[in-house]
Amino acid sequence: MHTAIEALRTPDERFAGLPGFPYSPHYVEGLRGYEGMRVHYLDERPGQDSDRTVLCLHGQPTWCYLYRKMVPAFTAAGHRVVAPDFFGFGRSDKPVEDAAYTFGFHRGMLLRFIETLDLKRVTLVVQDWGGLLGLTLPMAFPERIDRLIVMNTGLGIGKSPGPGFDAWKAFVASRPDFDIAAMMKRSVPTMSDAEARAYDAPFPDRRYRAGVRRFPALVPVSPDMDGADLSLQAAQFFRERWTGATFMAIGMQDPVLGPPVMQALARTIRGCNTPLELPEAGHFVQEHGHIVAEKALEYFSSTS
Repeated sequence: MHTAIEALRTPDERFAGLPGFPYSPHYVEGLRGYEGMRVHYLDERPGQDSDRTVLCLHGQPTWCYLYRKMVPAFTAAGHRVVAPDFFGFGRSDKPVEDAAYTFGFHRGMLLRFIETLDLKRVTLVVQDWGGLLGLTLPMAFPERIDRLIVMNTGLGIGKSPGPGFDAWKAFVASRPDFDIAAMMKRSVPTMSDAEARAYDAPFPDRRYRAGVRRFPALVPVSPDMDGADLSLQAAQFFRERWTGATFMAIGMQDPVLGPPVMQALARTIRGCNTPLELPEAGHFVQEHGHIVAEKALEYFSSTS
């Protein structure tokens, strides 16, 4: 399916000494259909055996570093935390050809990853592309995924999320090698320069950035695009058949996937909580992640 893809691997030294990120890398190679390619993931376990896994999916242009403020709360609650990097991001391999990246390419990796690690009793944590892809997973694995933590994201049901997204898509198309560290600092002014640089660590030069360039163009904004039908099926699944617990948090300052998009998603997901609104947070809600994690854990313990 995806064999013999030319890919780059970011040198390990790029990831040395990142602030607030004491986590060791884990890798899985040779996922079915992705032979010869390596996926990186965090795998943090509490002191005792855990029967619940928190699966955290990042978006664009980030990687699992995004979840550094949420991991401690989840492991303190006794949960295992698994956070993969998509192909083209973080410490995962990076196909060099833009055309390698499709909705199905990314989603297929997630399906194989969950099966290969045999993840069960999963709390799925999603934001941005983590949700565009991740929210199509519960209908594929209803027996594995029974909780959701949803932050600024949506389903790609064949129409644009709105003018903020259209502007972002145009920006990336016109500046395919935009400064990731500077963009993260603009989005999260409280972030240190060293943290902002950590988001740029995976990309030594432009050859490593095909995955970042491609993501905006892959959002299913018309009905004929790859992923649109699946996303419509997922929306129907959430309206009619989802029985799990859902915790939603909204970064209110997000111009792309902010309150209007999230309120529509909350109406789609059966039994969604009244969303936690974070007035100071923008698109990258995980930078306020300790609050979200703690409130979500409280909510789940009160509803179980």
